[in-house]
Amino acid sequence: MKKFAIFGNPVEHSKSPNMHNSAFKTVGFEGEYFKILLEDGNKLKEEFFTNGLSGANITVPHKEAAYRASDYLDEFAKSVGAVNSLVLKEGKLYGYNTDAPGFLKSIEKFKDIKTILLLGAGGTAQATAPILKNTGYIVTILNRSAPRLEKLKKQGFQTYTFESLKDGNFDLIVNMTSAGLKDKNLPAPKELLKKILPNAKAAVDIIYGKETPFLKLAKEYNLPTSDGSEMLIQQGVLAFDYFTNHQFDLKTVEDAMRSALVNS
Repeated sequence: MKKFAIFGNPVEHSKSPNMHNSAFKTVGFEGEYFKILLEDGNKLKEEFFTNGLSGANITVPHKEAAYRASDYLDEFAKSVGAVNSLVLKEGKLYGYNTDAPGFLKSIEKFKDIKTILLLGAGGTAQATAPILKNTGYIVTILNRSAPRLEKLKKQGFQTYTFESLKDGNFDLIVNMTSAGLKDKNLPAPKELLKKILPNAKAAVDIIYGKETPFLKLAKEYNLPTSDGSEMLIQQGVLAFDYFTNHQFDLKTVEDAMRSALVNS
């Protein structure tokens, strides 16, 4: 029986165990998947081996710590500096990032989207911004503090802090922070959001399974909204594929994960 887990803080809300365990059962793979609350990202590698894991997913706030813990990185993870999937191979940790392709697939349903504003500059935003840009979207990043934006600015992205962005026209606004996950916080000052949301065509929150304060505010402007459920499924399927060394039909895996998420 191979063991897998999701590391995060907080992590008790995670539906990843339901999804992966359902997929393991569906395809007949001898695996079990559980949650690990990790407060110190520097102990990620130690905890991975202490728990005897074969693979793991990483959620906020440890994706950059997972990058540092990796012995080998695939080209995409290396380019974005964030890892959300670890796989043990011959005693070494291989780091991957399935967040960005998962997010890209999740927003296909929104039409006529050209400009995207990402709220937050953490590991998910750092991974997602380049793939969105390479797909043809015009991407801007808004973050509370300036230092976190430096890497993205060097990559050629337009970046702003709460103080420097006065208003703007963006087709899609995406919360990529944990604001609203365990609290009633917004990802940016309410007055600033009230200036940019009326000009948008849609709003997305990568938090899943609840209507966050950000999505509630977006609905006040009659915007189409989406939580992070579809992204969770899509990135989960790709992670599962790495965990099981590409053995199984991904449509079967996706159907099992989607059913588990809906029924959990």
